[in-house]
Amino acid sequence: MSGNDILNLGEQELQLQVQQKKLFFRMFPEAKMRIINALKRNGEIVAMMGDGVNDAPALKAAHIGIAMGSKGTEIAKEAAALIIINDDLNKLIIAVAAGRRIYANIKKAIQYIISIHIPIILTVSLPLFLGWVYPEIFTPVHVIFLELIMGPTCSIVYENEPMDANTMQLPPRPIIDTFFKWPELFLSITQGLIISAGVLFVYQYAIQIEALEEKTRAMVFSTLIFSNVLLSLVNRSFYYSIFEMLKVRNHLLLGINILVLIMLALILNVPVLEQFFKVTSLNRYEVMVSICVSLISVLWFEGFKWVKRKRNPNTLNA
Repeated sequence: MSGNDILNLGEQELQLQVQQKKLFFRMFPEAKMRIINALKRNGEIVAMMGDGVNDAPALKAAHIGIAMGSKGTEIAKEAAALIIINDDLNKLIIAVAAGRRIYANIKKAIQYIISIHIPIILTVSLPLFLGWVYPEIFTPVHVIFLELIMGPTCSIVYENEPMDANTMQLPPRPIIDTFFKWPELFLSITQGLIISAGVLFVYQYAIQIEALEEKTRAMVFSTLIFSNVLLSLVNRSFYYSIFEMLKVRNHLLLGINILVLIMLALILNVPVLEQFFKVTSLNRYEVMVSICVSLISVLWFEGFKWVKRKRNPNTLNA
């Protein structure tokens, strides 16, 4: 379709034509502007690349104006949102992939933070509010230790998380989308509440077997640590299974989780640390109870992801 043909079309007909036609020729500034505005009315995310003076209005009107750094005119560069310094268009694909990876990893980190903070808050507050046997099951020392674990996990581990395999097959996000959709937020809250239920179950189980406060605290603390490790693995992807994601290497994740488990073992077995954290050592059965409850509290999410893959085999979106 030529630029003259574009100017002779009505708005509705042009919106239809820009969905059907792939090649436009003899374009002048007014025709470019009409195409961009028609695409925007169709709900598309519009990127415009240009290097000449007559490209400047369209570069400004597009959602993302991209100018050539070497061959582009100064007017085009000023109108654009991005400038490709060496005019290598392949860099656009790299930039889109990097942007999507960063965006997804920030969401993963925030969802992880939401999910893991809920059991911490509830474990600290509910025994106190409800008048349970050991109301101060966690002291500030335990909360600080947990925060020291969660900080590197969300800021370092998820920052280095590779991109999901089919991220580049997804369409652009709608421009009116918020950072978090309600289903995503609800999912993170649900994860946190189920982990909380598991941790508080261990609390009540320890009371039922007449465990002392130090033993109860050790079992509850261990359950929360194991749940944190599992959650960091499960939330690497909200689509692929934990077993598939284990094939995708993230050495920082592995290193931090191993370090956390070593620190937990030291806390439960070194007398000085036991006294400092007000815990006591656990036997094999008690450790297995904590591990099993953690597995149930976290790995239910793998069933959710399995259903998601069956319903949406070619997309990451639910």
